[in-house]
Amino acid sequence: MSLVTSPTARGGGARRPALPQLQAAASTFALLSSPVRLHLVWLAANAPRDVGTLAREVGVTVASASQHLTKLRLAGVVTTRSVGRNHIYTVEDPHILTLVGQIFDHISPDGTLAPDPAPR
Repeated sequence: MSLVTSPTARGGGARRPALPQLQAAASTFALLSSPVRLHLVWLAANAPRDVGTLAREVGVTVASASQHLTKLRLAGVVTTRSVGRNHIYTVEDPHILTLVGQIFDHISPDGTLAPDPAPR
């Protein structure tokens, strides 16, 4: 099994990640290792929502959701815009959208790994 850094690297010549890349990637994965934060990101990736709606859908207090969303926003995982007095959270980064989509495509609802798709 070989790891590649990008789809273009699949043709050969995969480059080694630089230390700053490794550190940033590890920080992002650590941030997403919290089930609450990952759930918030999944929800915001599927439709823009305000903090109250996100808190209710995740099952946490507004204060807790707000703290998690602040960390995600500071890391650039979620973005926010103001609509009146509400802050609307969404995920716009296509890389984050792909990452979140792929992990949930890979894991079945029961928590087991989903079978690999049939070869074309």
